[in-house]
Amino acid sequence: MSHRTVTRPSGVRRWAALFVLLGSVVLGLFAGTGSASAAGYNGVCGSGYSVIDHHDIAGGTVFLTYSSSTGNNCVVTVRNTPGTAIYMDAFIRLSGSLVWNDDPGYWTTYAGPRYVHAPGRCIDWGGSIGSVTWIEYNSHCRS
Repeated sequence: MSHRTVTRPSGVRRWAALFVLLGSVVLGLFAGTGSASAAGYNGVCGSGYSVIDHHDIAGGTVFLTYSSSTGNNCVVTVRNTPGTAIYMDAFIRLSGSLVWNDDPGYWTTYAGPRYVHAPGRCIDWGGSIGSVTWIEYNSHCRS
């Protein structure tokens, strides 16, 4: 199982870093000394899906869920705090496949859900918020 964090090209990183810095200053002025909390799973994969894994990224959390009745995995990326639309994505595929089932776009609250039927197979899954992308390969192999 391998993990990888990817960042966008340097020009975008500079602007993103500036916005993050400005956002941190503004939040610090209004929030006092409290810390940000991770996003909670919002149930959008549907009934019968349980969270089997998650990964916190800057601005939110990528959740992986599984339905034992259907054999489907589902991924969703949820922001810590909904707000102005920003680039987000949620993606999943069978390991070894060339095609991602993804949901890229500018979203206010979450990206996804996206599904893959994977009984007995390993999956690759991940998500993005802003310029940060997180991916896990060859994981959650089910029999």
